[in-house]
Amino acid sequence: MRLVVQGRAISIAHLSHIHGLVGGHTQFVQIAEYAYYLPIQSTSKPMEVSNVQKFCAEQKIDNALVPDTQRLSHFGLCVMDMDSTLINIECIDEIADMMGIKPQISEITEAAMRGELDFAASLKKRVALLKGLEEDALQHVIDERLQLNPGAQAWIAACKANNIKTMVVSGGFTFFAHHVKTLLGLDYAVSNTLEITDGKLTGHILGDIVDANRKAQELVHLRDALGLKQSQTIAIGDGANDLKMLAVAGVGIAYHAKPVVQAQAMYALNFNGLDGVANLLTV
Repeated sequence: MRLVVQGRAISIAHLSHIHGLVGGHTQFVQIAEYAYYLPIQSTSKPMEVSNVQKFCAEQKIDNALVPDTQRLSHFGLCVMDMDSTLINIECIDEIADMMGIKPQISEITEAAMRGELDFAASLKKRVALLKGLEEDALQHVIDERLQLNPGAQAWIAACKANNIKTMVVSGGFTFFAHHVKTLLGLDYAVSNTLEITDGKLTGHILGDIVDANRKAQELVHLRDALGLKQSQTIAIGDGANDLKMLAVAGVGIAYHAKPVVQAQAMYALNFNGLDGVANLLTV
């Protein structure tokens, strides 16, 4: 196995301390500007690993114990959430801001992401509040507020270099998902469609809602269509709506995620950009 540590805060002093915690017989290998790995025995004591995790959390350094079998060349599909994962915003909250009701919408969004509300019901409730908004407001969100999260382009470039197919599957909206798909050159996009009549939002969603079950189903369906095994798939997300998708993937990664997601994901990135995913799976 390899112990991967990464973060802009990392220093030689940090590496020396971590090396001492695990009693390593080899040295750290640098894999990126702020990322290193240390080959270790899979028989490392749980206390040693726990001490490393505690130290890294205190120092704002991401860490993960990764099996050597998990390398980029092994994978064939990566499925990702969009809002607050690939991009820096929750699109529905920013749409709501155009109507002056962002606080009300954001409160519901946060509760849903924490897993405290049923996602489909909460989404219908939020979208209903957007009734009457001009369609042009959606483009304003893209032009004025939507940005890719740090490392997104580097991560997708790593996927392309390793022939990994990419899909964004979002509980958000097609208008934004298609934009992100084009911006990053993703292979597939699945999301919800807002009903628009006479240039205005009706407050309804067309078709079935992309909820937690649908996200997992989309991953499995595409995996099977590509002839891949579960172990060849990666999923990345940040909210409770992503948990089932992360669970059916070979590798589930929590990206700057809610506590409930971090607790259940295989790996978590809290201090790095999405390029940190490539560092986890690169040797």
